[in-house]
Amino acid sequence: MPTNPTAIAVQHFNVSSQRVYAAILDVEMISRFMFGPLLREEDILHIENDPKVGGEFSYKVRRGENEIDHVGRFIELTPPKHIVFTWGIVGHDGGSIVFIDIVPTNEGCTVTLTHEMTPDSVDFVDRARAAWEKMLGVLSTLL
Repeated sequence: MPTNPTAIAVQHFNVSSQRVYAAILDVEMISRFMFGPLLREEDILHIENDPKVGGEFSYKVRRGENEIDHVGRFIELTPPKHIVFTWGIVGHDGGSIVFIDIVPTNEGCTVTLTHEMTPDSVDFVDRARAAWEKMLGVLSTLL
């Protein structure tokens, strides 16, 4: 059991594990299901992604007057079932780890996203879970 605050989101998909895995790593799909007008009012400044073990990403957006650069590094990539990456925001201490498990079902697959956060993030767990649930829901609709 994780000792740090953890947000868990689960989403069922009616498409194959392979399609979901590919979409989670695709810059065009990231700009539609993780950021932008389908989720919230924001402008995407860039979506940069190097989906390989050790590869880094930067997803930078403008929300109102604030520029937020979500950054991380891929730790594990096991197609089409497992993705692990660090997750943080430039200018903030710490960082967290996101685990994505994709399990085939008779109807498609189920994604379980586990976001293990830093110990001081306990007040953010519910917001993080809601945000990831919304993102995975949008991805399900897009696919």
